[in-house]
Amino acid sequence: MSDAHRWISTFLDAQAAEAGSSQNTLLAYGRDLKDYADWLDRKGHGIDGASRTDVESYLTDCDAQGLSQATRARRLSAIKQIYRFAFEEGWRPDNPAIEIRGPGRAKKLPKTLTTDEVSALLEAARTHGRAPADRLRNTCLMELLYATGMRVSELVSLPMASAKGDPRMLLIRGKGGKERMVPLSPPAREALTAWIAARTEADDALPRGTQPSRFLFPSRSAEGYLTRHRFYILIKEIAVAAGVSPAKVTPHTLRHAFATHLLENGADLRAIQTLLGHADLATTEIYTHVLEHRLKELVETHHPLNKSVAD
Repeated sequence: MSDAHRWISTFLDAQAAEAGSSQNTLLAYGRDLKDYADWLDRKGHGIDGASRTDVESYLTDCDAQGLSQATRARRLSAIKQIYRFAFEEGWRPDNPAIEIRGPGRAKKLPKTLTTDEVSALLEAARTHGRAPADRLRNTCLMELLYATGMRVSELVSLPMASAKGDPRMLLIRGKGGKERMVPLSPPAREALTAWIAARTEADDALPRGTQPSRFLFPSRSAEGYLTRHRFYILIKEIAVAAGVSPAKVTPHTLRHAFATHLLENGADLRAIQTLLGHADLATTEIYTHVLEHRLKELVETHHPLNKSVAD
């Protein structure tokens, strides 16, 4: 096993065990670090002996390839973390990337949806699906997503145990295994109750000795629950049925809509931070910019002094 392979493998194992990193995060780290290690290998260097100049040259090469600011920033972050880990493990006496400043991330306002668009999506979910159970599941998925602002990975992997008993609060396990409680709206509770009733009926009809799925939204996938990819396709189908541009609709835009609509209606920013499961308030503050952008558009569109003389 090469030093680079051993370093990356051990680092990823530690991230999974100690930091509770998600599978998607680990895959991203692995891809970025493998690209870095392969680049060093082509230059005749090893990951164990790379210098600050080597790291900076790699980042310059990434820029020359046309990689985005976000991708370059993410790759530098992965490199910094593996060298910090190597330093802590005593594999090398320094971190050659510690003083390198990243390219930063281009700040883009998250895409969101209007309340009318969300209402259309929720209504379309009620009639989308071949069987009555499919329609109940789709309604539950959409109502829970908009009522709680969950990440899609949190939603599809919800355990059945977290939702039984007509709950007014839902326990969500988020990034790093951190748990948070979020309240459910009456429509979300109603949709959840109907779906659990359908699930219970289906479970009762299983052959003797068959163990029911422990997930709220089970599937035949390797994980045992509805995959993020399948839900992504499903939400696009619902968007088409609702007459909303599917280009605007993803699971994450529903999360953004949840936060933006709360803020528009006077919710406290720290409360939104807690509901979204953001570790840093600065992450949540992006929604104040979304609101400011909307207000600016409103004034530019409707203020009489902004209208042309011809109007």
